[in-house]
Amino acid sequence: MSNPFLKQVFNKDKTFRPKRKFEPGTQRFELHKRAQASLNAGLDLRLAVQLPLGEDLNDWVAVHVVDFFNRVNLIYGTISDGCTEQSCPVMSGGPKYEYRWQDEQRFRKPTALSAPRYMDLLMDWIEVQINNEDIFPTNVGTPFPKNFLQAVRKILSRLFRVFVHVYIHHFDRIAQMGSEAHVNTCYKHFYYFVTEFNLIDPKELEPLKEMTSRMCH
Repeated sequence: MSNPFLKQVFNKDKTFRPKRKFEPGTQRFELHKRAQASLNAGLDLRLAVQLPLGEDLNDWVAVHVVDFFNRVNLIYGTISDGCTEQSCPVMSGGPKYEYRWQDEQRFRKPTALSAPRYMDLLMDWIEVQINNEDIFPTNVGTPFPKNFLQAVRKILSRLFRVFVHVYIHHFDRIAQMGSEAHVNTCYKHFYYFVTEFNLIDPKELEPLKEMTSRMCH
C-alpha cells in the first residue's frame, strides 16, 4: 500500500469506521454506482451532482450524505493525530469562527469543546442518524420521513465544519502527505452538491468563501 493517504487511514482504526453500505440489488446501490461512475469518468463535478432524470431527490441525497460522511471521516482520520486537545483546544475555523456542540442528550446548550472532542461527538451523532431506519430507510418503498431534508441540512452543515477546521488549521499536514488534490476534489464535490440542492445556509459557507471562489469558479 504505497499511497501515504490510505496507509495513514488504515493505521488509524479508531477514526476509520466504514459506514453503512448499500445492499447490492437495491435502487440505492444502483444510484450509488451511478454517482461513483460519473465521478470516475472525470465528469465535471458540477454536472455529476445533478439529479439523474427520473430519480427521486431523497434517494439521491441519501446516497450522497452517506458517501460524504465516509469521505470526510477519512480526511479527518488522516490528520487526527495532529489535532489534539493541546493543538486545538477550541473547535474553530480561524479566529473569527468558533463552533459549539449541541445535541439532544448531554449537551443541551451550545458548549465549547476541543476540536477532537467535537469531531468525535459529530461522527457518532451522524453515524446514529444514517443507521436509523426512521430517517434513512433502506427498504425500497419505505418512504423517507417528512423532515428528511431538514435532518440532512443539519448533518451537512456540521460536516462542512470539518472541512473548515481541516483547511484552516491542518492544511500543512494534508499538503505534507501529498493528499491536497484528493481533499480538494472531495471539497469541490461536496460544495457543488450542497449548493445544487440548497442544503447549506450560505452563512455557514462563509469561513471558506475565498478559497471556494478560487477553487469552484
